Amino acid sequence: MHSGGLLGALLIGAICGFLAGKILKGRGLGILADIVVGILGAALFGFLFGSFNLFNTPILNEVCGGTIGAIILLFIVGLFTKSN
Repeated sequence: MHSGGLLGALLIGAICGFLAGKILKGRGLGILADIVVGILGAALFGFLFGSFNLFNTPILNEVCGGTIGAIILLFIVGLFTKSN
């Protein structure tokens, strides 16, 4: 993450986690869980694919990459947990 240090990472992580929760579950996970999932998802995406440079805006690249990583993370977690 390049934008804004710790506060920027927390904000972008919250956005990524929220978007991933909406896409996979249809609802957000809660602010703390959204932040954790978003930051871990961004790290997972970076580890698997490197940087995401599709757009001209670095923040948009970070949000898209982090959201994709968070979706992958939630999908993997969903495989190991039983939900109703």
